[in-house]
Amino acid sequence: MDMPSIWRTLDGGTRRAIVLVSLAYTLIAASFGALAVSGGLPLWVPIVMSLTVFAGASQFATVGVVFAGGGPVAAVLAGLVLNARLLPFGFALADSFGSRWWSRLAGAHLLTDASVGFVLPHRDPARRRAAFWAGNIAVFLTWNAGVALGAVAGDRVADTDALGLDAALPAILIALVLPALTSRDAPGRARRRAAPAGAALAVATTPLLPPGLPVLLALAALPLTLLGPRAGRNA
Repeated sequence: MDMPSIWRTLDGGTRRAIVLVSLAYTLIAASFGALAVSGGLPLWVPIVMSLTVFAGASQFATVGVVFAGGGPVAAVLAGLVLNARLLPFGFALADSFGSRWWSRLAGAHLLTDASVGFVLPHRDPARRRAAFWAGNIAVFLTWNAGVALGAVAGDRVADTDALGLDAALPAILIALVLPALTSRDAPGRARRRAAPAGAALAVATTPLLPPGLPVLLALAALPLTLLGPRAGRNA
């Protein structure tokens, strides 16, 4: 996979988005690495977990369960519940993975929340693939580098709330998907019918459900994309 040529096919907005998201992920990853090591885990645990699991929210949840005294089954279940939200993302972006079994396996492993923001604004299949692979490979590399740096630094970077990272990454992701929601074509109109209802469901149920489940519940708004002429075929 020729990353320089893939990078050159991307527009400037997508490149800037990838850089910003990668920076945010690096800082959050450093927080995770520092948190894991300062909590008593060996240095290699957060590093190996990030390489093999590569799911930030699930990694935080799993480590949190372990630190709270939970067993391995409870820790794994916590991670699986959070990662379940990625299943519909995989269906939506499957065309970007490639047709070979190894590219589909790699694509599924690299899939993140940011993947949707990288790919969704593009309609051309080649650009969708380029955005998916360039964005997710960049995030994978920077996330794992951040975890390693945080693990080595220890508890000196454990608290990123003071940096505003809890709000920075969601803000970047919202900015990424806005073009897909504001387009005037049939898919854009279909998304605008479903997005507010899905967001309202997720926000309303966040205080009531475990993390990860409100996002899954937001999928109940998807049938709204089928309303209107030709929306079902184009959305």
